[in-house]
Amino acid sequence: MAQYFATVARGLEEIAARELEGLGAQSVRPEFAGVAFAGDRTLLYRVNLWGRTLFRVLVPMAEFRCTSAPMLYREVRAIDWENYLSPENTLAVDCTGKNQQLNHTHFSALQVKNAIVDRQRDQFGVRSSVDVQNPDLRLNLHIHRDRAVLSLDSSGNSLHRRGYRPAVGSAPLKETLAAALLEIANYSPEMPFLDPLCGSGTLPLEAAMKAGNVAPGLFRDRFGFETWRDFDAGVWQQLKEEAKGARKIELPAFVGGSDRDGTVLQQAKTNAEGCGLSGNIRFQCADVRDIEAPCDRGILMCNPPYGERLGDRQQLGAFYKQLGDTFKQRFKGWTAYVLTGSKDLAKRVGLRASRRIPVSNGGLDCTLLEYELY
Repeated sequence: MAQYFATVARGLEEIAARELEGLGAQSVRPEFAGVAFAGDRTLLYRVNLWGRTLFRVLVPMAEFRCTSAPMLYREVRAIDWENYLSPENTLAVDCTGKNQQLNHTHFSALQVKNAIVDRQRDQFGVRSSVDVQNPDLRLNLHIHRDRAVLSLDSSGNSLHRRGYRPAVGSAPLKETLAAALLEIANYSPEMPFLDPLCGSGTLPLEAAMKAGNVAPGLFRDRFGFETWRDFDAGVWQQLKEEAKGARKIELPAFVGGSDRDGTVLQQAKTNAEGCGLSGNIRFQCADVRDIEAPCDRGILMCNPPYGERLGDRQQLGAFYKQLGDTFKQRFKGWTAYVLTGSKDLAKRVGLRASRRIPVSNGGLDCTLLEYELY
């Protein structure tokens, strides 16, 4: 059993912990902006393949006291790097956190890189190159107070990049947050789902992937662990084949998205094709005022603009009121969810929220409002 740490968005630790338990993780322990857990190599691969709410899965390899740049350099240089990479392998280092002496993440990452390549030069006369996009070995340094943890990054690129998406609209919702919002709303595959402001389709796509039992990692080119020395290609191939076999051809219930912008809706359709779900999601070019409920019950969820990045607050007030009116008049029997970063705009919906769940969206403090539409 190895120890792992999955990084997640702030506030979603409990949701990610439940997801990891469902995937077979042991000793699951939510921490700040992440979840510690244990398991074997197969679990590490499975979590990367199936994780819907996780950013990265780290494998801690060294923890040490770290209060200065020379101390950091010395500790990292002492590690037997020849067990992890050779000079012809490429390398990248990410850093999070800081303390009084090491208060610039780029500088701290540079100390780690220098320590590794200096050791290589002494041993082999040559050194690894840095490749920030697709390195053979990606490392993560996390500094907290006087301690540092150095980890191997098994994911490579962040897991919110599912790999199916060539097209992204403006101010997109991260896929990991969309998946978490569905969990908060207790979405299940038997429930009809509609996003009336779907943009490039993130929410309906995540709903359809969950309903169709689609592993979100199936569309990625590669994961960090695939270039590791101990990579087990047989186990990985078996997990991918099992995931392909577990996909459902038909979804149990309606999943749809609408938007009045035909260009951005075309992006949503392109994204749906990218993960083989174009036949399972009903997209419609329509204004909020004109949409009708496709069924007599279900979940309605949207992420309307709230004046931080898109749209103007004054105009948005009337838009939020229209949203509330549409919900009230046309979606009786449904439960509606609105993600917003503005308390003032939330009031304009004109409905009483049955729940208010604080959520961080790309560093913005937001609220997911739940409305029971009797």
